[in-house]
Amino acid sequence: MKKFLLSCLFFVGLFWALSTYQGLAVQGKYDSMVLNFRDNLSPAQVERELKAIAAKYGIEPKFNSPFSKSENLYVVKGDAQVLEKLKQSEELRNLTEYVEANYVYSMEFIGDSTPNDPMYKEQWNLKAIEVEKAWQKTKGKGITVAVIDTGVSKVDDLKNTNFVKGYDFVNDREDASDDNGHGTHVAGTIAQSTNNNFGVAGIAYEANIMPLKVLSGSGGGTVSDIAEAIIFAADNGANVINMSLGGGGESKLMQDAIDYAYKKGVVIVAAAGNSNRNAAFYPARYPKVIAVSATGSTGEKAPYSNYGAGIDVAAPGGAIVRGKNGEKGNDSGGILQNTIDPKTKQSVFSSFQGTSMASPHVAGVVALIEASGVKDPEKVFQILKQSSRKVTDDTLNYYGAGHLNAAAAVNLASQGQLGIPDFLRWARDNGYLSPRFWVDGGAIALIPKLIMMIGSYLLAWLLNRWFPFRWNWSFNNGVFFGGAGLFFLRGFYLFDITQLPFRIAGSSLPELGNAFSNTNALNPITASVLLPLGLLLVLLGHPQWKWFAIGSAIGTSACLATSAVLAPQMMWIGSGMPAIAFLSVNSLLCFGFAYLSIKSETSPL
Repeated sequence: MKKFLLSCLFFVGLFWALSTYQGLAVQGKYDSMVLNFRDNLSPAQVERELKAIAAKYGIEPKFNSPFSKSENLYVVKGDAQVLEKLKQSEELRNLTEYVEANYVYSMEFIGDSTPNDPMYKEQWNLKAIEVEKAWQKTKGKGITVAVIDTGVSKVDDLKNTNFVKGYDFVNDREDASDDNGHGTHVAGTIAQSTNNNFGVAGIAYEANIMPLKVLSGSGGGTVSDIAEAIIFAADNGANVINMSLGGGGESKLMQDAIDYAYKKGVVIVAAAGNSNRNAAFYPARYPKVIAVSATGSTGEKAPYSNYGAGIDVAAPGGAIVRGKNGEKGNDSGGILQNTIDPKTKQSVFSSFQGTSMASPHVAGVVALIEASGVKDPEKVFQILKQSSRKVTDDTLNYYGAGHLNAAAAVNLASQGQLGIPDFLRWARDNGYLSPRFWVDGGAIALIPKLIMMIGSYLLAWLLNRWFPFRWNWSFNNGVFFGGAGLFFLRGFYLFDITQLPFRIAGSSLPELGNAFSNTNALNPITASVLLPLGLLLVLLGHPQWKWFAIGSAIGTSACLATSAVLAPQMMWIGSGMPAIAFLSVNSLLCFGFAYLSIKSETSPL
């Protein structure tokens, strides 16, 4: 009964901690609020309430932009205290769809048939996604990509790129020129003028660019401007939206805008964020948005890139090498495009890095997919996932579906509508139809875990037959955690919460060493006799916990034996015979120590 009560208290405490945890949804910065009045209100009702707000709180609501009138969308300046007072107003609640913070999102970048563009040879990123093979079938003609960013300036290497009408939501004007350089760089990755004997290349260089400025020259912009830009893009013919921006703060206004664009057939792509944390930022983490993490020139996750919960696919974002004292070093690892110098506003070629640079790679490939005939957002997303180069050892979800592959995506899209044969082909190509996948390659590797558990209890049963002993709670837990652990938790992701506790709880004793790394290869230190032997030495004198130590030795023996047969992969040792020998010897040692410990603790009955 005591153990049951303690277990109940533990789960109640865990539930309370998770339910009260304030994640990224409420961590954003803002200095204004959004008031979205109901559509069925008359202008007189809205006007009366606006006057009441101005008189009571000393603030003046105003339209966010000329496009806000039809939506009854107003913005007011204020802090958290004003927001709380507005939310508590019963009359205002009855008249509005919602009242929420107008969060500020920022740029997500850090630092600064072969085309004839002379600097193309420096664009390792385009070669990494195999874009040349994709160009043999399409270059994105007829597709419009909205770049929701700091604006786009028509620099020298964008002169042959086709632009459609955009808008500047920061300054409320039609001219959406860039005053930062970020948006122009992003637009270049998508559709830089190519085969013009000048500069660099872009992915979908025959596509149209729709410049929508929502970020100021300093790189920040409000949710209200971004949401209105999304609606503008959807209403003005955009097929794809790229948002190389993000931050904290969940917004109903933003979610509604994304849902609106998605229903109109627009594919939305966004940067995951540059905080190296276990979750994508907003707006990438919203449903119906493709969240993109970043890789460096080696294909590994970029050091800054967010990962884990919400990541859909990985694309080149760059990793610029820095000098010893932090000064700018070798730019060859960055993403090179034509942009503007934010100080002089002159055209320059510059290398940037960030998930901001990764996101337009995906947006560009989406344009190629749509130009190949597939335009339904869900089908486009499935093509992206199925065509990505799968990363088999990605336990922390650095890469989502895998590495972006333009050639494979276009080939798959060119085959026509996706159906059951396409799904079976993808499953075959990625190994899902192979029995071996379900033995040693699945997300959880269920069958090996079941073998480990059954093997652990079978060994314990055999020892119990040789040396009869009481099968108590401590022994049972030792066998379980030594052999399998709560394995279903290893692939468990929650936004904003580190995955490490779940990976530790989901690990058997031999797997504890790789709970901290993005690999399934076992660590020779923990995947050996050392941990069980240490537990035996420490706990053998305790009347109850000694049985936990004995059970863990038996469980570890079964886990190591199963790994030796099905998945002999070891850090530093590799795979093959050396790993098999190491695991087999340590499995026998664990069983031997368990045997000797039980023999010394039992007497004939």
